[in-house]
Amino acid sequence: MSNPRPFERLAVLGLGLLGGSVAAAAKERGLAREVIGAARRSAPLERALAAGIVDAVARPAEAVVGADFVVLGTPVGSMPAVLSDVRDGLAPGALVTDVGSVKGAVLDALPGLLPEGVDFVGSHPMAGSHLRGPDHARADLFEGATCVVTPRPGQDDRPVERIAAFWAALGARVERRSAETHDEDVAWVSHLPHLVAFAFADALGAAPDRVGTLAGGGFRDFTRIAQSDAEMWGEILRLNAKAISGPLAHFSASLAKLARALEEGDAASLERTLSKARERLAEVAAKASAEGRGGE
Repeated sequence: MSNPRPFERLAVLGLGLLGGSVAAAAKERGLAREVIGAARRSAPLERALAAGIVDAVARPAEAVVGADFVVLGTPVGSMPAVLSDVRDGLAPGALVTDVGSVKGAVLDALPGLLPEGVDFVGSHPMAGSHLRGPDHARADLFEGATCVVTPRPGQDDRPVERIAAFWAALGARVERRSAETHDEDVAWVSHLPHLVAFAFADALGAAPDRVGTLAGGGFRDFTRIAQSDAEMWGEILRLNAKAISGPLAHFSASLAKLARALEEGDAASLERTLSKARERLAEVAAKASAEGRGGE
C-alpha cells in the first residue's frame, strides 16, 4: 500500500509509548515532512530528540503553530486542558486526532474546543504494553495492530478518510466504530481484563510471602497488565465505567458459578463451565487471529 500524501508538520503532544511510537513511525515512513514533539516535562523530550524519534521539540502551544496534523498522546483526562491551551495556535484546515482508550468522553469534550476550520477525528490504536515513555517507543508498534477510528455522526468523510489512511500507512488494520460501540467493545477485550488483573493483584495482599517463589509463566502472563500505570488505568476505567458495568456483571456471575461448583464439589458442572469457556475463548481468539493482532 502506497503512503498517503504527507503532512507538512505533525505535532505529537505527549511522547509516551503511543505518542512516541506515532512520531517514530511517521518519521520513518515519511508521513510528515517535519515531526515535532511536545510534553509537560523536558526529560522525555530530550530523550526523544536524542533517539531521533522527532525532528524537534517545543512547548505544546508552539508545537501546533503551522501544524496541519496534531496527535494528542496525553492521558484522556488531560486532553481537554491540553487542547484548550493550544487551540489559539491551530490553523484552519488542521486535523486533530488522539490515541485514547475511551472514545465517548473524548468525542463529547474535544470537538467543541476547536476553532472553526479545524476538524477532530477520534482514534484508538490498540497497541502497546505496560511499559511507558519514549524509551520504549517503536516505529513498528502499529504493524498488524487494529486501530479504531470513530467519526462523529454526520461528519464529513474527507478528514475521516485521511486519518484512516494515516493509520493504515503505519501498518494498522483500520476499523470504524461509533464512539459508543467502541467503548462497549473495548470494555470486553481490554478494560475488563485490566480490571480483573488489578483485582487479582490486590487480592495477593492476603497471600503469604512465600508464594512468590512458586510464581511461574501462568502467573506472569495473567498479571503482566496489572503492572500498567495505575493513574492512567484508573482514569480509563472511570471514564468507561458505564460500558464496563455489563461485562463486569457477567464476569462476576461466571466467577460465582465456578465458586458454587467448587463449594458443592460438582465436578461435572465445573468441567462443563471450563470446557464452554475454552470454546468461547477459541472463537474470539480465532477472530482476532484472522483479522490482525490487538494490543492492550
